[in-house]
Amino acid sequence: MPHLGAERSRSEGTGERRAKHIAVPRTPTQARSLSAEIRQRFDEFSRSQKDVGQYIVDHLDEAAFHTAEELARRANTSSSTVVRFAQALGFEGFPELQASAREEYRRRHAGGETDTVSAQPLFPIDQTEFEAALAADHVNVVETAKKIDRDEVAAAIERISRADRILLCGTDQMAFFASYLRHLLMLLDLRAEVVASPSQEGLARLGRIDERTLVIGFSAGRPHPLVVRAMKLARHRRAETIAICDATLSEVSKLGDQRLYYSSNSPAYVRSHSALLGLIQALAYGVYALDESAYADRIKAFRLK
Repeated sequence: MPHLGAERSRSEGTGERRAKHIAVPRTPTQARSLSAEIRQRFDEFSRSQKDVGQYIVDHLDEAAFHTAEELARRANTSSSTVVRFAQALGFEGFPELQASAREEYRRRHAGGETDTVSAQPLFPIDQTEFEAALAADHVNVVETAKKIDRDEVAAAIERISRADRILLCGTDQMAFFASYLRHLLMLLDLRAEVVASPSQEGLARLGRIDERTLVIGFSAGRPHPLVVRAMKLARHRRAETIAICDATLSEVSKLGDQRLYYSSNSPAYVRSHSALLGLIQALAYGVYALDESAYADRIKAFRLK
């Protein structure tokens, strides 16, 4: 008959081995805030998990009150990726991550601070899908204005106004906005080119980047490899860079000398670009305002061509 002490020892040993595989529940009080934790450990995550992480950092209220499925849809990933992301942070699952998000959200809004956009809804509570999309656009414009850094904007405007050559890089939907900014700058007689695809012509334009070039990269969500490549090449060749993106933790954002953030949240099947459009037009107007009389004459001459 086995000795009772030996049996207990084997039982305890088995328990210790099992304990190593049991996730230890993490609570907000055991570490820094959820946003700070994500920022600190961002490089550890997989590419899909980074999509979730950067969306949560920029939209904490949605992480606090939406389901995992809805959060996954808005971050352009799957609900299983959201759950795996929560576990990678040390939570047992999404409900525990959401509790941490709610705690951080409450701390941010402690002391009676209210969101004026939410407090004054544009439409009735039974709003239609059309109204919901318009309301989201309104919130995006306000959120973008609240998060814009004046110094970053002033520096970006100054760089654009004195650049010898401007290269605008954006693919897919971002190609339209890159082209629109090019149009606005051409009206001011500023030399600008667009790279929207890895075509022979596009790659040739990238190849001409030098220290006199200003590279402006556009991204929505996970940045396109071509835009990242353009920004890295600009850094390597000591060209100035401006990042325009909807994720503060985006790789494009990290490569920008100046970073302009816009909010793109939408209940629809595509991202909202209302705030991006406003940002672009405001940026061009800021350049124009540096010397209105001179630029007015340039616009008049351009239209007569």
